[in-house]
Amino acid sequence: MLLQYRAPWSHQGGTWALPGGARDSHETVEEAAVREAYEEAGLEAHQLTVRTTVVTAIAMGEVWTYTTVIADAPEKLATVPNRESVELRWVSEDEVAELPLHPGFAASWEQLRSVTAGIPLSS
Repeated sequence: MLLQYRAPWSHQGGTWALPGGARDSHETVEEAAVREAYEEAGLEAHQLTVRTTVVTAIAMGEVWTYTTVIADAPEKLATVPNRESVELRWVSEDEVAELPLHPGFAASWEQLRSVTAGIPLSS
């Protein structure tokens, strides 16, 4: 899985999380995730296959949701970090919890891991 070590100046900087960000009003959550993967990691849309989405938190009386989009890549792709990242790293699922995680990501990690365990590998 691709993780981002967040720049010190960013919210909860100095922690590991998934690349991501806010959705523009005209975008689906999948479109926003693919755009953010490009902006923050240099991953091209054609390199990714969106598999599913998971709402991991609801805030402000259901006005805001935090949704994780799970996508596959055929291999560990080369990444290009932007200014929001100190580092990008491909990490095995077994290693994720060993890192200092962003609190929101840490709170959703077990839920996300159980969802990914149910997704068959693409051929």
